[in-house]
Amino acid sequence: MKKPAVVRYLIHELIETRWSPVTFADRPVEREKLGSLMEAARWAASCYNEQPWRFIVASKDAPKDYERALACLVELNQAWARTAPVLMVAVASLRFERDGSENGWARHDVGMAVMSLLLQATALGLHAHAMAGFDKDAARAAFAIPDGFEPMTAIAVGYIGDPAKAPEALRKRDEAPRSRKPLESFVYAGRWGRVAPFIGDKR
Repeated sequence: MKKPAVVRYLIHELIETRWSPVTFADRPVEREKLGSLMEAARWAASCYNEQPWRFIVASKDAPKDYERALACLVELNQAWARTAPVLMVAVASLRFERDGSENGWARHDVGMAVMSLLLQATALGLHAHAMAGFDKDAARAAFAIPDGFEPMTAIAVGYIGDPAKAPEALRKRDEAPRSRKPLESFVYAGRWGRVAPFIGDKR
């Protein structure tokens, strides 16, 4: 199932075709591909090359770990994420290793690593759905995440499933068209709120 973005300017195919399904196939993700996802995250950009990300990975091959990860999700996300063969929690290290000072860019940089992971998943024929809907305290307790580290997002990973076999509510979510705010709403030049000329020229 493909849902390419409707764009005004040319973008790379990986970005154009990446989306976040709620229906996953009952098929495990190969170890080599999981390794590739982590390698992609590893090479994301970060402030001072600090690489403040950590990833907790739980697959259905390790049922107890998987159930603990699933239990951290809000109920709405549990309903669909339980079909994904792999669940992850991305965690930010909030202090620089170099001197122990606060890393104000850590959360941003973890987002960079997650985006690298999402694009690599697309390149491998997988889908990855990042979620804000999870309990950070539950994740901290379930996986013994120490002080100084913050759980940032949960991620479901797997192969796309058949929406026709999913409950109607999930099928409608996967079949709904993708949408984004127009470029004019967030690309400025000169001052806040003034649309950049190169955006205004394209209709």
